[in-house]
Amino acid sequence: MDHEPTISRDQNRTDTKRRLGGLGFSGLGFSGLGRDALVASICGGVVALMVGASYAAVPFYNWFCRATGFNGTTQVATSAPATGPISRRISVRFDSNVAPGLPWKFEPEQSEIEVNIGQVVTVFYTVTNQAARTTAGQAAYNVAPLTVGSYFQKINCFCFTEQTMAPGEKREMPVVFYVDPSIVDDHENDGLSSITLSYTFYPVRDPVVKPLAASEDNKRKGNL
Repeated sequence: MDHEPTISRDQNRTDTKRRLGGLGFSGLGFSGLGRDALVASICGGVVALMVGASYAAVPFYNWFCRATGFNGTTQVATSAPATGPISRRISVRFDSNVAPGLPWKFEPEQSEIEVNIGQVVTVFYTVTNQAARTTAGQAAYNVAPLTVGSYFQKINCFCFTEQTMAPGEKREMPVVFYVDPSIVDDHENDGLSSITLSYTFYPVRDPVVKPLAASEDNKRKGNL
């Protein structure tokens, strides 16, 4: 009786791989140029997703920091503290920075002051556009040490507001703040003697054109 030839499983697998290889596949994936294209497409998609997520995360991160004081982000107040100033005093230092690509000179009018906790204070930063063209920037900020962010209350500030400067323009920008008296109840800050408020201006690539009258709020109005 004639018997049909027996084909082993290994031989079947070899033949299948050869057939798939001829079509541009290898096993369950692509091989050669097909596999390279797939990997490149996946990598490109991941990069695009990460970039999109980073842009979406910036507003949420800013909101979260301002709401919680995380990472030394200061709080926003609408008025002076109800309890008023207390006798304990603290030094507040002012730092200024400009990111690459923005031709501005940015500095505080005072590098350091001493205030009573709970005292409402107005200080000024000066900004000069050193370019021969109109430029725009926007400031971000934080305080150090980071644990003080939830107690540093700002009533008025130029941060997170786009600033458009004409060629050679110089402008005074006020910051109105106080240190919340409730900080004395936080024993982690019993030894705190100074706070540093730091601003960094970043360039705005596509500034929104504003009328000149929009800058009138930045004029010196004195301490509150």
